[in-house]
Amino acid sequence: MARRIFYSFHYIPDSSRAGQVRNMGVVEGNQPATDNDWETVKKGGDAAIQRWIDGQLDGKSCAVVLIGANTAGRKWINYEIKTAWDSGKGLVGVHVHRLKDLDQNQSSQGTNPFDDFKVGEKKLSSIVQAHNPPYYDSKDVYAHIKSNLATWIEDAITIRGQY
Repeated sequence: MARRIFYSFHYIPDSSRAGQVRNMGVVEGNQPATDNDWETVKKGGDAAIQRWIDGQLDGKSCAVVLIGANTAGRKWINYEIKTAWDSGKGLVGVHVHRLKDLDQNQSSQGTNPFDDFKVGEKKLSSIVQAHNPPYYDSKDVYAHIKSNLATWIEDAITIRGQY
């Protein structure tokens, strides 16, 4: 049975990279918002965005943070990380900067978004894994993520169960 997953990512620069991961078919992910839907949600302000995120996280067993060049430190990414962790969901990061976007560009590696959080005295980044595929070629990166994502998710759920 495929796990139900929430994907967290920096929308504008990484949506095509996120789409590649979602379309791998390895796990069942949340449905992406269309540009029009997202604009409607944003018009409702912070409370509407928070409700939308909460609704998307509901019923999911793990949050997968797709880490691009500027993912770390973003307000709503941080909210998604904190909410997922606080609600007992598995949490894992996957660096996607080497997947090519729609313009066939790769980006630079972003910092670990889990560095900004603590669990007791420990940095969340020392608990939650952030996987960085060891390849430069986009096709190899894609294949590596596809062949490992389900295991990374199961590991994240196991790790979360220990805290």
